[in-house]
Amino acid sequence: MARAASGDRQAFAGLVQAHQGYLRKLMGRVCRGDQGRADDLAQEAFVRAWRALPQFRGDARFRTWLTRLAYSALAADRPGPPGQDDPLPDDAVVQDDFAPGADWRIDLDRAMASLTSPQRHALLLCYGADLSHAEAALVLGWPLGTVKTQVLRAKMRLRTHLAAWETTP
Repeated sequence: MARAASGDRQAFAGLVQAHQGYLRKLMGRVCRGDQGRADDLAQEAFVRAWRALPQFRGDARFRTWLTRLAYSALAADRPGPPGQDDPLPDDAVVQDDFAPGADWRIDLDRAMASLTSPQRHALLLCYGADLSHAEAALVLGWPLGTVKTQVLRAKMRLRTHLAAWETTP
């Protein structure tokens, strides 16, 4: 980290190598499968990280800081604050009636698509990116209580949509 902060490109390339898979996957989920846009956001986050790395104080984990940079790139890419409801892509399917025999992944994708944008972002950061609630609040720029509330609401909504998958005793 210190070598990369001092301008060592090879050390920074190591950081990119270590974190690019995580960031591209997370941004792919945030962008609802638009991997081209996700890759652009991840690349922008790494460019921002390269420029700002000398000022990185280490108050947060590098991954948390990098995720925050990606979310700032996302916010710059679209109008409105992070977490504002964004439209579903044209090919997204949102239904309230899931067939119990349908494939788990399809039902999960549909259930995730039913979440509001704040619920989806909070859930993706806390569970998909394995950030703590406090780290997710830092990334999103929200109060900690808001993140906790959005995660709770998302889990309740997912539980309702995926009830058909519960095992019966």
